[in-house]
This record gives sequence, structure tokens and C-alpha cells, in this order.
Amino acid sequence: MMVRPGIEIPDREIVVRTSRSSGPGGQHANVTASRVEAVFDVAASSALSDDQKRRVMARLGPRVTAVAQESRGQARNRELALERLASRLDHALLVPRARRATKPTKSSRERRLQEKRRSSERKRTRRRPSADD
Repeated sequence: MMVRPGIEIPDREIVVRTSRSSGPGGQHANVTASRVEAVFDVAASSALSDDQKRRVMARLGPRVTAVAQESRGQARNRELALERLASRLDHALLVPRARRATKPTKSSRERRLQEKRRSSERKRTRRRPSADD
């Protein structure tokens, strides 16, 4: 299963279990195991580096699970479950960009000070007149 370019999880590392799907479906739902659950054990994986394993386990835990039961067919639900598993792993493997500190622009500082002056003036006009006014 391809997670992202450069990272491919072998099918042998993903445990796929089937069971009966919940919800309506009549007689068909009572006899077919169309619900699919795909489970990936992060710690036992040979496809991920130690750093990638730490990142995934910190975000998703030691076992990543994806379930699909929308379709009537087991094959389609298997595809959906594997897609969801790949998507969850892809998001967990994202390395956040480092934030660079920036300074406020000159115009934003001027706007802030102008707003402070306006607010101060507004509050000053609400005051009770002093004795010398």
C-alpha cells in the first residue's frame, strides 16, 4: 500500500479483518461479511524508520485502524479501508514547517496605534465633565 512517495507499506504488515456490517440491509446483511477493518501495527513495521514510527505513534498510537462498511461489497469496503488507513498515516507523517518569527509591518503598527487613540478618545468623551471644564 502506497502511503506517500518513498513510503510503501507491505500488505503482510496490514491485518485485514471482515465482519458483518451493522445497520439495515435485509437478508443480504445477515449472511455477508462486508464490513472491513484494516489494522496496522506501527511498532512492528519494517517499512517505517524509527523517527517516522515515533511521529505516527505520538499522533495515532501504536496501532492504526481504519474501518469501512458503506458499500455492500467486501472488495469495495476493503479498498475504502486501505485508502483511509493510507490517508491517516500520510497525515501523521507530515512534518510541520518551522515557524519563522516576523515583525509587525509599519502600517500594522500605525493602524494599531490609531485604533488605540480612537478608543481612548471615545472613552474620554464618556467621562463626567471635570470641575474646571
